[in-house]
Amino acid sequence: MEFTIHLQILGIVLVTAIVMGVVANKTNFCTMGAVSDWVNMGDTGRLRAWLLAIAVALLGVTLLEASGKATIGTGTFPPYRTPNLAWLRYVLGGLMFGVGMTLASGCGNKTLVRIGGGNLKSLVVLAIASVCAYAMLWTNFYDTLFGSMMSATTVNLAAAGKASQALGDLTGVGNLAFGLALAVALIGFAFSSSDFRGNFDHILGGVVIGVAVVVGWYVTGGTMGAAWKEFADFADVKPLRVETQSFTFMSPMGDLARYLMNPADTSLINFGIVALVGVILGSLIYSLVSRSFRIEWFVNAGDFLNHAVGAVLMGIGGVLSMGCTIGQGITGVSTLALGSVLTLIAIVAGSAAMMKYQYWRMMQEA
Repeated sequence: MEFTIHLQILGIVLVTAIVMGVVANKTNFCTMGAVSDWVNMGDTGRLRAWLLAIAVALLGVTLLEASGKATIGTGTFPPYRTPNLAWLRYVLGGLMFGVGMTLASGCGNKTLVRIGGGNLKSLVVLAIASVCAYAMLWTNFYDTLFGSMMSATTVNLAAAGKASQALGDLTGVGNLAFGLALAVALIGFAFSSSDFRGNFDHILGGVVIGVAVVVGWYVTGGTMGAAWKEFADFADVKPLRVETQSFTFMSPMGDLARYLMNPADTSLINFGIVALVGVILGSLIYSLVSRSFRIEWFVNAGDFLNHAVGAVLMGIGGVLSMGCTIGQGITGVSTLALGSVLTLIAIVAGSAAMMKYQYWRMMQEA
């Protein structure tokens, strides 16, 4: 019976991720694309869809916590609300990830969606990013390259009497009031555009991705999550990452690489790995049904190099910042964590800067 709760959690994650993959493919929900449309064409449609996803996730988490249906707290994976504010980690990692996702033609989620659509370039990106994420998570690479720098610049908010880095706690307003106000403001902004209101795909993408994040928090932070953690505590072999969490894709890539080194150890199959597989499956299902499945490969060596460098930056930067455009940009922001907001801003800034550089270089070569 206890093992069943573990399979139930992973089953719900799989189904939710499949839905995410289907919808992300159908609606072309893409955070890198959102930045590109905004920076290069002044089109905010996909940006508003991203903000709507944030608002839906934020509203859901705020109401879950207020009603006692889920407990988020500071003990999540990753530790979004930790009182140790590693601001340089968020900013540097976010900048790296933003540049990387631009070079690699998409963030972690988009990489999975593109794989499901037949893009073999994204499969290479997944492989390289997974190896880099593995190095950051499961070797001494992080400690050697970043450890001392991040420790020296981390701010201990607890010393200032703050229980967490959640914006509601930091401002004294409270997470309920802050969360509701911010969610309403984001929804208002998203729907202030008549073009956005008339675009079903943008609305669908934002709502479904946001709801998926809420499902993750509800399942792992509610009563099912409590039973899941109790099972893990008494299991002979404790499954990996049985913690309160929702969708994020960079650390799971590192976990996937670790699992593939020892596929006989099923305890390594966790929320994140199942989510990766689910998004790919969902995208594959949609691409086959819609007959949009197309095999794609690198155009030339330069194309490969861009994607390879981008994948390295995504794998290292995504783990350094403790999340990607989904993991920090939606899941993290739904907890009102200041670090998630810093990461989101840094990702957008890094991506926009790389796009401007690519445009400048193209004009120089013209």
